[in-house]
Amino acid sequence: MNATEMALVESEVEVVAKATRRRFTVEYKRKIVREADGCKTPGAVGALLRREGLYSSHLTVWRAARDRGELAGAAKKRGPVPQGPDPRDKRIIELERETTRWRKRAERAEALVEVQKKLAALLGTSLESETS
Repeated sequence: MNATEMALVESEVEVVAKATRRRFTVEYKRKIVREADGCKTPGAVGALLRREGLYSSHLTVWRAARDRGELAGAAKKRGPVPQGPDPRDKRIIELERETTRWRKRAERAEALVEVQKKLAALLGTSLESETS
């Protein structure tokens, strides 16, 4: 083989894109199952499957899903089920507010005690003797 023939052979090689999984909607599955159930003549179901490019296993699985009621309603959404707010979160927020309120009250009380000490020092009296 010379270089020209090698180039021709290499150019004939086709790179096929990676195959992707086919996804069928619930409406499409219902339609195909209805059509397959309506086929009365021999070979009609096979013709339907060939026309749509489906396998008999698709029809088997979809019929079973229909019998379980999975094709009756809307399609199930994938992913985690959304959770409502946790009642513990509400309690935590309440406790944090209460803690903040008590902390501010304690700071005010400490400031008041400091003012009383300074006033007592200015007047020259002792706070301990008045309280007893």
